[in-house]
Amino acid sequence: MELRQLRYFVAIADSGSFTKAAERVFVAQSALSHQLAQLEGELGAALFNRSRRGAELTEAGQRFFPHAVSILRQAEEARASARQADEEPTGKVVFGIPHSVSQALALPLLREVRQRFPQVELELTEELTGNLSRQLRTGQIQLAVLFDDGHLAGFAVTRVLSEQLCLIEPATEPVRGGGRSVTLKQALAQPLILPASPHGVRPIIESAAAAAGLPPPQVFADISSISILRTTLLAGLGRTLLPVMPLQPEIEAGLLRATPVRSPPLDRVLAICASAHMPRSHACQAVSGLVVGLMQRLCASGQWLGAKPVVH
Repeated sequence: MELRQLRYFVAIADSGSFTKAAERVFVAQSALSHQLAQLEGELGAALFNRSRRGAELTEAGQRFFPHAVSILRQAEEARASARQADEEPTGKVVFGIPHSVSQALALPLLREVRQRFPQVELELTEELTGNLSRQLRTGQIQLAVLFDDGHLAGFAVTRVLSEQLCLIEPATEPVRGGGRSVTLKQALAQPLILPASPHGVRPIIESAAAAAGLPPPQVFADISSISILRTTLLAGLGRTLLPVMPLQPEIEAGLLRATPVRSPPLDRVLAICASAHMPRSHACQAVSGLVVGLMQRLCASGQWLGAKPVVH
């Protein structure tokens, strides 16, 4: 198995066409097809279904794809690490952010990296936390913000912030308990819209309910998209349990109301995670340290609403 074979395989998968892939990697289509045939022969499996419409990954190809991406990325990082020594961080860093965190972090992070590390190419990917965890384990991404739900084994973990979860509902709903807070029992009794298990805050909420001896949340819709969730809440079709930041504009506009959950409080801890088994490039380490400091500053300045620093 050669790196060029992996590059050709990924190029075909990304473009969906042998012709386009050959143009992308600057080789003749016959040479590309020959190398792929050798790779498939070594693996003992066909990686693509070929048709007039192009090339689609087989089931074996889908399983092989994240490994190929990971190997190519690690090879590039190894070359960069050998060249850089103590020089300015250079290279590509793929950073995963959950949907419910991007409102607070994405833009400040892009600005900070551009200013501090102009030679670093930062790629942000917004995904469900379950998908981010899986991509981090396979090396498809190098860093991610994950929630500490007790399932971070195998990662190098830096816990940074704790966010208070609130019952978020249309502002037209009746105010409960004076509007200052609701109990966890009251919140769980509402018809809730939550991410599908095991994504987002769902495991945290279910664990908190079990620890308090309460029944599981009454979930009438699984919605893992913040944009769809926002539309659903504004239409008056339910409530959710989230921190305020993902829906800050609607809350500040008076369209939605956020009531903190207490007795017991409901919180989620945000951590910067990397694989505990794969080496990190100089650029990856630099971005990791930068994002920890950035999140702490956003919290201290009050820009990250509802957050407080984690005391180590």
